[in-house]
Amino acid sequence: MNLRDLKYILAVAETRHFGRAAERCFVSQPTLSGQIKKLEDELDVVIFERTNRSVEITPVGQVILAHARLALEQTEAIEQVARAHQDPLAGALRIGAIPTLSPYLMPLVLVPLKRTYPKLRLVLSEEITDSLIGRLTRHEIDAALLATPVDETDFETMPLFDEPFWLAHPVNHPLYEQDEITAKDLEDVELLLLADGHCLTHQVMEVCRLAERPTHGEMADLRASSLETLLQLVGAGFGCTLIPALAIRGGWMTDSGIVARPLELPDAYRRISLVFRRSFPRRKTLEAFAEMVREHLPNTVRRRS
Repeated sequence: MNLRDLKYILAVAETRHFGRAAERCFVSQPTLSGQIKKLEDELDVVIFERTNRSVEITPVGQVILAHARLALEQTEAIEQVARAHQDPLAGALRIGAIPTLSPYLMPLVLVPLKRTYPKLRLVLSEEITDSLIGRLTRHEIDAALLATPVDETDFETMPLFDEPFWLAHPVNHPLYEQDEITAKDLEDVELLLLADGHCLTHQVMEVCRLAERPTHGEMADLRASSLETLLQLVGAGFGCTLIPALAIRGGWMTDSGIVARPLELPDAYRRISLVFRRSFPRRKTLEAFAEMVREHLPNTVRRRS
């Protein structure tokens, strides 16, 4: 057994295909298949059940793969410890972020991060929450910026800040004349939501006391994939939406036909946290990144320690 064999079985587990796994590992399919068969013979177990149509992981294979991921992570940790002996804040840091946060937060952080830690290379990916949790589990990223709590015992969380929601409505909306927006007002607006899968949709529904998506109105079937699309619809007069506070800094505020209003409601916010595996060895690097985020937040959000 060697590290190469562990990389091979992880590639097959993640692609569920020997050919694609071989391409990922830059070897021929017979080479990869032969090495995995040798490993199975050595361990006297079957890791993968192969058919003409699919590759399934056996129960014992699931356990072996979990140990393989840890072994490879610890191998990488040894290399990182050696590099960290010279500079603890050098090398790649793979951060994932949800799409309703990344475009607004990362521009605030990237330049000061590079200036303060010039040898740290941030590798950023942007995906919805479920995808990021999956990538964390598979050790494809080091940490994720999320707006929903995680229950997995393998994860640890660093709270960064609480981000209030603001109401975005057209300039000619009846709410324009009101000094304060109440929870009852939110129940009566034509609410625009993102497509299912975005955690922001569920959070907005909770703030507005909605048990399910609106089933009436012109935009009840809307499944927009981005916050920018929703804001364009608001500006065109199709309804209202709730936006996280960092998003009010976007360029859409200029001549957009949109009014953004803070909500004086105690539960109208989302908590942004940095989530990572408990086994991740470079905690000092994550702490430095988290502190950099906190230091460069605008006063529209509430920092967490």
